[in-house]
Amino acid sequence: MIKTTLGRTGLRVTRTAFGVLPLQRTEKEEAARILRAAYDAGINFYDTARGYTDSEEKIGYALSDVRDSIVIATKSGAKDRKGLLDHLETSLRELKTDYVDILQLHNAAPPDPNDSESAYAGLVEAREKGLTRFIGITCHSREHAYAAVASGLFDTLQYPLCHLSQEDDLALIEKCREANVGFIAMKPLSGGLITNVRVAFAFLRQYETVVPIWGMQRMSELEEILKLDANPPVLDEEMWAAIERDRRELAGEFCRACGYCLPCAADIPIPMAARMHLLLRRMPYEQFLSDEWYEKMRRIEKCTECGACRERCPYGLDTPALLRKSLLDYEEFYEQHARNA
Repeated sequence: MIKTTLGRTGLRVTRTAFGVLPLQRTEKEEAARILRAAYDAGINFYDTARGYTDSEEKIGYALSDVRDSIVIATKSGAKDRKGLLDHLETSLRELKTDYVDILQLHNAAPPDPNDSESAYAGLVEAREKGLTRFIGITCHSREHAYAAVASGLFDTLQYPLCHLSQEDDLALIEKCREANVGFIAMKPLSGGLITNVRVAFAFLRQYETVVPIWGMQRMSELEEILKLDANPPVLDEEMWAAIERDRRELAGEFCRACGYCLPCAADIPIPMAARMHLLLRRMPYEQFLSDEWYEKMRRIEKCTECGACRERCPYGLDTPALLRKSLLDYEEFYEQHARNA
C-alpha cells in the first residue's frame, strides 16, 4: 500500500488508515477478524481513543503480536496531567503494549505550555518516559486547529476533512505541511452524510500529506476501502459534479455526529436526531420510520432547553433549534411515507 510520512514524526503510514471508533459497536471476535484482515491487507495505522469504550481492547486482542509493524494513535480527554497519565496507563494495558506511537489531546483547545499540571504537561511527561513517541491534538474548531499548528507544540493535528470542507479548512493542509505537522483527517464521510465513498476517497487522495482515518465496523466496509486503495479513483468531471451536489445539499449548518453533545438529560439521540432530515433523504429511509425511531424522535418534545448540548458543540450549533426543526420535518415525512410503507 502507498505510504506517506506523517510530518515531523517521520512515521511512514499507509495513506489509508483505520479509524477504530466504529468497532466498539462490533462483537469482539468479528472486530478482531476485521482488524486482522486490515493488517494482512497492508494497513499499518490505527487510530483509537480512551473514550471509545472497548476499541483499544480490541486492537490489543487482534494485533498485539504484530505491534512492532503497526502505528497506534490514541487520545485522552483528560483535563490535567494526572488524568491524562491515568488514561494512558489504562490505554497501554488494553492495547497490550508499553508505548503508543502518537498520544493526542482529545478535542482540545491549544494549552498553556507553562502549566505544569495541564494535560499537555502529561503529554510531555509521557514522551519523556517513552510511553509515547510523539504527541498530537485533535479538535473540531478551526480556530483551535490553526492555533495548535502555529504553537509548535504538537507533532500531529487531527481535524475533520472531506469534500464538504470550506477553503479555510482545506488551507490547514498547507499550514501543516509548512510547519511539518502530520495531518490526520477524521470524518472523511462527514459522519455518514457522504454516501459516495468513491468520490470521498478520490477527493482526499489528491492531498499527499493527508492521512484519512476511515471508520469501519463491517468487513464489507473494509473491503470497499481496500478496493479503492488498490485502484485509487481520479477526480474527473463526473466526480466534481457529485461533489458540487453534496455541497449544495449540505450547505449551511448541520450536525456532523461527533457526539460531544452527549449525554442528553432527556435521552435524545442528538447526533442522529439533529440530522434526521438529511438521513431520511440520503439513506434508505424505511429504517427510520420504525416505532422505535418514532419514539426516539418524539423525545425532542421533552427537551428542557438546558443548553448543555449547545455549550458542548464544537461547531457552535444551536442544537435545540436544530432538533425542533428536525422533528417538524420528521413528522411531515412520517405522515407522507409511513402509511405507505
